[in-house]
Amino acid sequence: MNNQQQQHKKTMDRVQKGLDRRYRQERHFKWLGLGAIMLGLVFVSFLFITIISNGYTAFQQTYVKLDVFYDPEMIAPIGETDPELLSRANYGGLIKASMRQMFPDVTNRREKKVLYGLISSGATYEIRDAVMNNPELIGTKQEVWVVADDDFDMLIKGHIDLRLPESDRRIKDNQLAWIHDLQEQDRVEKRFNTTFFTAGDSREPELSGIKGAAYGSFFTLLICLTLAFPVGVAAAVYLEEFAPKNRWTDIIEVNINNLAAVPSIVFGLLGLAVFINFFGLPRSVPLVGGLVLALMTLPTIIIASRAALKSVPPSIREAALGVGASPMQTITHHVVPLALPGMLTGTIIGMAQALGETAPLLMIGMVAFIVDVPGSVMDPSAVLPVQIYLWADSPERAFVERTSAAIMILLAFLISMNLLAVWLRKKFERRW
Repeated sequence: MNNQQQQHKKTMDRVQKGLDRRYRQERHFKWLGLGAIMLGLVFVSFLFITIISNGYTAFQQTYVKLDVFYDPEMIAPIGETDPELLSRANYGGLIKASMRQMFPDVTNRREKKVLYGLISSGATYEIRDAVMNNPELIGTKQEVWVVADDDFDMLIKGHIDLRLPESDRRIKDNQLAWIHDLQEQDRVEKRFNTTFFTAGDSREPELSGIKGAAYGSFFTLLICLTLAFPVGVAAAVYLEEFAPKNRWTDIIEVNINNLAAVPSIVFGLLGLAVFINFFGLPRSVPLVGGLVLALMTLPTIIIASRAALKSVPPSIREAALGVGASPMQTITHHVVPLALPGMLTGTIIGMAQALGETAPLLMIGMVAFIVDVPGSVMDPSAVLPVQIYLWADSPERAFVERTSAAIMILLAFLISMNLLAVWLRKKFERRW
């Protein structure tokens, strides 16, 4: 009896040691997982903090107040106010005259050129538009707020290190003195940068905006959704509900799963070879971009739609067939409506993936510098990711903040689309 008790005790000791070791390993694995999650959150937080700290200043723009005399001799020397003549007047001369009046001590030609450079070239168009809209301004003197040059703007926002020697700064000492005088006269202020949301691309950072790229992204995603959603849902319904289970359908399923993992640039090469070289469609238009992104998004939509169809209980199909519904009526009236929330969720996630794609669009020429805002799917345009790519390649410091600001806008769209997908799933999901 004692031997049995001792043997039992030894067995329980070994079991307890094994349990202690297993629990210890489970605790280690738990802390390892939590550590990995925390490390990921730290990196993501660092990424967001870096982007926001670099980009939030792009939502403000520096303006300078000028006393502009709308000289009739420079605008309408013969008293003619024909719009075509007014559009060709020397409005840049009005700005230069105003600057010379504020700084009469600047007489050197080279210094004058530097002085004029404090004002953006876009100010000329602002003055022109004001005169075109109200010709009665001719002959009057008005206080006008115009956009400052990008280096001026960067100085006001604190992005230029004044401790550096003059040779290493884009702002020179004489410009610093002039800017200080303007600030002393309350002629400098920062305003909300509406240009960033209402203008297309530009070589001048202070005049560039995301409107053209945003419209291009909208038209591209519209084409992508119009083609990918019905085709993807129809393919999923056929494969899941009607296709016979044989070797050919197995091959199709394997290829769909493989296409979901194909690098996106391959779809760009396909679009370049088929849609542009073979069919002769124009480069850099949302139509071709939407076609390419539709091909790229189709596997994601098909896989998500099939998963949604599988989640519908067989009893729904059996009940519909039992009351006399045809197989097609069963699918269209009962199965697909119940699976639609999952299909929409997969589609939105696929659209979010398409919104952030750059590589396939670079292959079809949507990397071109395009100033005009597109008005249709056949107008040349850029998209937000490509616009970010173009700005990131520019050397000016002002484009750095606009790059980060555009990334913030793109991330806001992506997060919104993912939140919409989560909301749709929670709202329409049924538990069986």
